[in-house]
Amino acid sequence: MEYRRLGESDVKVSEMSLGCWTMGGLSFIGGKANGWPNVDEEEISEAVKKAIDAGVNHFDNADVYGNGRAEQMLARILKRLGLNSEDFVIATKMGHFLGDATHPYEPDHIRRQCEQSLKNLNRDYIDLFYLHHGNFGKNNEYLDGAAETLNALVDEGKIRLKGQSAYTAAHFKNSVPVIQPTVLQGWAHAMDTQFIEPNGPVGRLMAENKLSYVAFSPLNKGILLDKFDPENLPDFEEGDHRSVSPKFSQEALRLANPKLDEIKKRFGDSIPDLASIALRFVLSFSNVACVIPGFRNAYQVESNLTVTERRLSPGEIAFIKSVMLAPGN
Repeated sequence: MEYRRLGESDVKVSEMSLGCWTMGGLSFIGGKANGWPNVDEEEISEAVKKAIDAGVNHFDNADVYGNGRAEQMLARILKRLGLNSEDFVIATKMGHFLGDATHPYEPDHIRRQCEQSLKNLNRDYIDLFYLHHGNFGKNNEYLDGAAETLNALVDEGKIRLKGQSAYTAAHFKNSVPVIQPTVLQGWAHAMDTQFIEPNGPVGRLMAENKLSYVAFSPLNKGILLDKFDPENLPDFEEGDHRSVSPKFSQEALRLANPKLDEIKKRFGDSIPDLASIALRFVLSFSNVACVIPGFRNAYQVESNLTVTERRLSPGEIAFIKSVMLAPGN
């Protein structure tokens, strides 16, 4: 396992880390599906142990993952395994749970959610605390207050590093000068590299501010593992966010599958083969600190850990780009 520094901090994370969204199970935000199928805690515990034994030291969570269930489960599992959670880099996020606030980035609400996450995680501090999105209200009315609150939480020792998660380049560019995070988080996978391209707007922003990127969805929600048949569409449970995602439409899967056929011909067609290729591809970008694939069991973690043995030549990276980023994806 290799470890990469977050920005200019003294914090290093395993290049393959674990995303904890799946641990929250089926859930909703504002009546909209926002979860994954429910998990078995014993299977999750076995998977976490396998990851830690292989050198994984970083777990990415959020208050909204099962409305606290994922944070609480991670704390229980680490305690059950006899481990001190402060030996690991624990990240969490806030911003999608509104509660009784007018806007999620009201200062009191940021503080309240940070305190709740500390309680859920059974910790005195959070290593990396993200704002979960880049919407700061009309005319950015909550931006300055959010920045001041995060700085106060750092001064109080409740968070070590600030992070910004967002879904558009414009939101990153708007937030970074004010929030001054150490880490950006967003999606990055072989079918969409917009945020990690060195010459793209976010790539330049990271270089100018010496920031690191944490990549979620590096397997594109499992699509890059060739798990879905466009002629036999998956039937997702109510509360599974994939049930409302256009990524899983017949049209989208029909476009993706021929690309995956080309990848399988060159690199192999097993789940570990496809996982290691997808993860190493994202890690080949120098501004990426780590990938945070989700997981449901030890097999999935074991498959993803094959990335530590995988290397890609410049020619292979160019081939993957030519196939996966071709028009029509």
